[in-house]
Amino acid sequence: MSTSSAVTEPSAGKAANTRGRVIFSSLIGTTIEFFDFYAYATASVLVFPKLFFPNSSDINAILSSFAIFGVAFVARPVGSVLFGHFGDKLGRKGTLVASLLTMGLATFFIGLLPPATTSGWIVLAPLLLVLLRFAQGLALGGEWSGAALLATENAPANKRAVWGTFPQLGAPIGFILANVLFVVLDLFLDDRQFMDFGWRIPFLASIIMVAIGLYVRLKLVESVSFQKVVKEEKVAKVPIAATFKHHWRAVIAGTFIMLATYVLFYLTTSFTLTYGTATDKVEVARAAAEKAGKAFDPSTFVPGLGIDRSEFLWMLILGVVFFGVFTVLSGPLAEKYGRRKFLIWVTVGILLFGLTWGLMFGPGKGAAMVGLIVGFTLMGLTFGPMAAILPELFPANVRYTGSAVAYNLSSVLGAAPASFVAIALWQFGKGNTVWVGVYLAISAVLTLVALWLTKETKDKEFEENVSA
Repeated sequence: MSTSSAVTEPSAGKAANTRGRVIFSSLIGTTIEFFDFYAYATASVLVFPKLFFPNSSDINAILSSFAIFGVAFVARPVGSVLFGHFGDKLGRKGTLVASLLTMGLATFFIGLLPPATTSGWIVLAPLLLVLLRFAQGLALGGEWSGAALLATENAPANKRAVWGTFPQLGAPIGFILANVLFVVLDLFLDDRQFMDFGWRIPFLASIIMVAIGLYVRLKLVESVSFQKVVKEEKVAKVPIAATFKHHWRAVIAGTFIMLATYVLFYLTTSFTLTYGTATDKVEVARAAAEKAGKAFDPSTFVPGLGIDRSEFLWMLILGVVFFGVFTVLSGPLAEKYGRRKFLIWVTVGILLFGLTWGLMFGPGKGAAMVGLIVGFTLMGLTFGPMAAILPELFPANVRYTGSAVAYNLSSVLGAAPASFVAIALWQFGKGNTVWVGVYLAISAVLTLVALWLTKETKDKEFEENVSA
C-alpha cells in the first residue's frame, strides 16, 4: 500500500485520518508542547534566577537556572526510549496522548510552585522545579517523533517533506504565543506583581490548550505504516534494542544532522534574551547590586546590549515570524531538491552566520535585529525538513524509537549546553560574542559531515525495509 492511501482509504473497518485532522493534530500537539517548553525558557531568564536562587550572585543564579533548563534535555533521550517503545509496540495514537498529558500536567504544576524564599522551601522548591522540568523533557522526548510520524506516515506520495512542516510549525507558533503572553503580562503588571503571580499565568493557562489537544488526538486512527507492521507481525519485541542492533548508523547520522539546528535555535532565543537584556553600563549593574544588598565587583562586569526586556521580546517575536514563514517554504524546497542537498546548503549558511555572529550581535539594537532575522530564517529552513529526513532514516517498526532517539540525543549534545556554553564564552570575551559564533560554526561543520555521509531519503518508501 502506498503512503497516499493513508489519507483516502479506510483501514481495519475504521475511517482513515482526514487531511485536516492530521494537520491539526500534529500542529496543535507540538504547539502546546513548545508553548510549555518556551514558557519555561523565558521564565528561566526573567523569573527563576530570583525566585529559586535568591542567595546566589546574579550570574550564578542565571547559570543555575539554565542548568535546570538543561535537565529537560537529559530527560529527553529517556523519554524517546520510553515513548518510542510504546509508539512502536502499541501504536502512535495512545503514545501521543500520553506524551501530551505528561507535558501538560508538569507545566501546570510548575505554575503552582512556591518560591524558594517561602519558609521551609529553600531546598524543596528548586528540587521540585528540577523534577517537573525532568517530566517536561521526558514528554517532549516522545512528542516530537510521534507528531512527525503522524504527519509523514499519513502524507500523500511526494508530500512527506511538505506535510512534515506542519508539526514543525508548532515550534514558532508555540514560541510566539508564550512570549506574547509574557509581553502582555509585562505591560499590565508591575515588576512586583509579575514576580508575585504574573509569571504563573502561562504555566496554568496551558492546561486549556492541553484539553483541546487531547480531544483532537483521541479522534485519530493509526497510520497505515503501523497497521502494516502489525498485520505482518513485524512489531519489534524491544524497539530500542532493534534500533541500535540494526540501525545504529542511522541514529548517529540523525543525531548530528540535527546538531546545528539545536545550537542555532537556543543561541538565538535563550542566549540572546540574556545577552540582549543585560545592561551595557557598569553604573547600572552597580546600582542593581547595591539595591539587592549584594557586593559588586566591577572586574566581573560583562556588558550586554542593554535593551529593554519587553522591547527585546518583541524583537524575538518578529524574528520568529521569519522562522515560521521559512519553515513552510522549506517543505516544497526539500521535495524539489532532496532533503540532503537542500540541508547541506542551509547548513553552509549557518556556518557563515556563525562566523559573522560578532558583527551582528555587538554593535547595537539594529544590527541585533538583523541578526535575529537571519538566524530565524536559517532556523526555519533547517528545522522544516527534519520531520521528514529523520523518520525516513528508519523502517516502520522502529521508526518512532529511531527518530526520537536521534532527535533527542542531538538535544543533549546541541541544545542542553548551548545557553550555558554561550554565556561562558560571552564572559570569556568580556562582552564580545565572537566566540559564541565560532561555537555555532563548529556545530555546523559537524552537521555538514553527517549530511555528506548520509544518502538521500526522499524516494524511500515508508512501508519497505522493515527490520527483523
